[in-house]
Amino acid sequence: MSHTLGIRQAQKQKTRQAFLDAALALLEEQSLSSLGLREVTRAVGVAPTAFYRHFRSTADLGVALVDEALGSLHPMVRTTVSTTGDSEERIARAIELIAHHVDAYPAHVRFIARERHGGVQPVRAAIREQLARFAEEVKAELAKDSEAAGWNDDDLLMLAHLYVDQMLITASLFLEALEAPAEERERVTQLAARQLRLISIGRNHWLD
Repeated sequence: MSHTLGIRQAQKQKTRQAFLDAALALLEEQSLSSLGLREVTRAVGVAPTAFYRHFRSTADLGVALVDEALGSLHPMVRTTVSTTGDSEERIARAIELIAHHVDAYPAHVRFIARERHGGVQPVRAAIREQLARFAEEVKAELAKDSEAAGWNDDDLLMLAHLYVDQMLITASLFLEALEAPAEERERVTQLAARQLRLISIGRNHWLD
């Protein structure tokens, strides 16, 4: 009996992932608010009623896509602001990690960039919640740095939000340059480095 249940659970998970993959592919060219349930089920090759065994609505599907796109990124985000190395090494490491992620998961990055301010409120809220978690985790990393001496919690959290927002901006820039020549990607890298440098300069002089 347990073996049969295991097979059923695996099949259910496989079908659920098929819905997520199909939706992500369809969302390459449209927003979630315009995505139809029948479009998704047609892409998966199942009846529309099968959708409701996995998700309550397309908004619920969108929230699951947010978890898939952002949920596994927490270790990477912390690494981008790790206190290891000097300022320039940290900046180079952060940009390299972001560029690599965009290259590996462009559809997820595009989905978050579009839906962060999109028309589906539960998805906007889910993205906002994940980004708030990122900021808290970045704040915890920043607090370990000797440069954080004298900073209060509110200011550290403000700085953390600046870093998280900049990571999203950098990811969007690399996304736009995904098929561009190497010179354009280098231009994006240099621009991202300058922007992060500006935040670092402000950070160094905040307590002056």
